Amino acid sequence: MVTNYGTMRRFLAATIAIGMVVFGVSCSKGTTSSVTEPSRSKSHAASPVDTPTSVLPPVDPNKDPVVQVVKRVQPAVVNVVTNLFQQTVFGQQRERGVGTGFIVRPDGIIVTNFHVVEGAQRITVIAGVPPHARRYAARVIGGDQGADLAVLKIGATGLPTVPLGQSSKLELGERVVALGYALALQGGPTVTSGIVSSLNRVVRASDPNFHTRTYTHVIQTDAAINPGNSGGPLVNLAGQVVGIDTAGAQQAENIGFAIAIDEARPTIDRAIANPSAPVAYLGVTTVDVTSNVQFQYNLPVGRGALVVSTAPKGPAQGAGIRNGDVIVSFDGKPVNTSDDLGNLIQRHKPGDRATVGVVLRNGGRKTFPVTLTVRPLPVNAP
Repeated sequence: MVTNYGTMRRFLAATIAIGMVVFGVSCSKGTTSSVTEPSRSKSHAASPVDTPTSVLPPVDPNKDPVVQVVKRVQPAVVNVVTNLFQQTVFGQQRERGVGTGFIVRPDGIIVTNFHVVEGAQRITVIAGVPPHARRYAARVIGGDQGADLAVLKIGATGLPTVPLGQSSKLELGERVVALGYALALQGGPTVTSGIVSSLNRVVRASDPNFHTRTYTHVIQTDAAINPGNSGGPLVNLAGQVVGIDTAGAQQAENIGFAIAIDEARPTIDRAIANPSAPVAYLGVTTVDVTSNVQFQYNLPVGRGALVVSTAPKGPAQGAGIRNGDVIVSFDGKPVNTSDDLGNLIQRHKPGDRATVGVVLRNGGRKTFPVTLTVRPLPVNAP
């Protein structure tokens, strides 16, 4: 997301580290470094966004597949514009941010990145391209700060939509297309194409204000993802969203990252079913403990949810849970995967007390009592 040249210069100063790499988030407005536990859905189930209007016409084998995808998906890609105030050495200054989103329901449900709308005083969605573009006031109805997701609602009906696919079915080398309002350029969204170059990455992204966020289960692609692409769709050649464009590597070529759509579905579905409803929050980002993860990190346990990041001043951090701990139980129920942890948390309400069973790095075990809080949203929905 692009605000001004000074912000852009700070954006380009993001660095790449070895191992868990630090990348520049492809939006130039600041975010916080708080993170939440991921909610995942490995298998596709009926969803509020799976409507008949999401079905696309068949692909014509005699025409360029990328051109066909763009024609089918572009009407559902929107420009997300925010007005916000930034605190600088010269006092509070008003700035304008630009990002991307995509329509998943014809009644005005839009998915974008959390950092695109975070701290916004006003959110405007521009649908279509001039001279037929229309402006809508938008509000946040749900989101996940740690997963960098926000769900918006605008007052419109009969809108074009793009269907959600299954990122779990992606294969290395599969062709994908990214759409978004890169660099805030005029004239409609930018289109880039490439392949899936890696799956299930763990990435630490830094925004222009040097706040960081840890992304898990991320799709890596060589389709160019630039500032302003944040929140745009990464689609397969069937015209289905398989990822949400999020981060680009500013000091490396042909590397970009997208949130796997399977990770985003639960957040989208909850926002549609219960707009603006408070969601219980533990404040951790985790990855599954697999045999590879156990070997890589020399863990003393072969199952559970490995904590890779905790939200500053969040319930988990306040209780004493630290990065590198493996959560193996929650409120007396076993936790074998990150999915298990997310599902167990979702059964609770903000304010509930629970116990978290952890295996420490030295092999010891400890139980932490925690009080769940409310998962943060980018702005207070009216």
